[in-house]
Amino acid sequence: MKKTISPLCRLFREFQAGRVSARRFEAALRGVEAGELPVPEAVLDPVRERRTGFPEAIYGAGKTPAQVVRIFQALLDRTGKALATRCSPAALRALRRAVPDLQVHEGAGLAWKIAADQARPGGERGRGASRSAEGLVAVLAAGTSDLPVAEEAALTLEFAGCRVERFYDIGVAGIHRLFGRLAAIRRAAVLIVVAGMEGALPSVVGGLVAAPVIAVPTSVGYGASFQGLAALLGMLNACSAGLTVVNIDNGFGAAVAAIRILRGKTP
Repeated sequence: MKKTISPLCRLFREFQAGRVSARRFEAALRGVEAGELPVPEAVLDPVRERRTGFPEAIYGAGKTPAQVVRIFQALLDRTGKALATRCSPAALRALRRAVPDLQVHEGAGLAWKIAADQARPGGERGRGASRSAEGLVAVLAAGTSDLPVAEEAALTLEFAGCRVERFYDIGVAGIHRLFGRLAAIRRAAVLIVVAGMEGALPSVVGGLVAAPVIAVPTSVGYGASFQGLAALLGMLNACSAGLTVVNIDNGFGAAVAAIRILRGKTP
């Protein structure tokens, strides 16, 4: 297996060969001291978990497959864990070729890896770790078309070591399906509720549970839904008081909000 060379090691070799100035190399070392991780396309933040409780994730949309791979490998080399969201199929294929034992969910466009000897975000170990300490998060999806966003949220939570239960296809068009699962849903410490169309499900759920509810509008719906704007406005104007609403299709942001609620404070 070909050994991956870290960006800093590569820069040092370039400096030795005279292709990088002493000033640039010194600046890179200062960045390392400050926690920065320079790669050709970005300056990464490998100590973000120390400050906020969740590490920097890679937003794959708009990046080339090669850029996603380089950034992913740099974070993995430094921290022992990496998560990439909104990856194109080409980026997922490139990551699979470059990273052994990679975990991938193609529908959600996610790829992640946690080394076996590394702590998960929040302090738990990798494979085989118990994930019950932080409490339960319920991820609800109104319809099957909302699943890519719901899975983005659920998988981000699992990457962070949270315990997750999924309740899918329980939208208001068949509201009896929601009522039949209420007892299990009410066990959760935090709920993430994903819905498109008119975005009604979070308001209904918010009137039935005591736990915090994070609403995620999706871009699912016919023309007058305006790619999720109707669902977003519906959730912002919900009758149920106290809903938290994130941006359209932002399952990742909802998951990080749930993690902050569960942990109550930054480490």
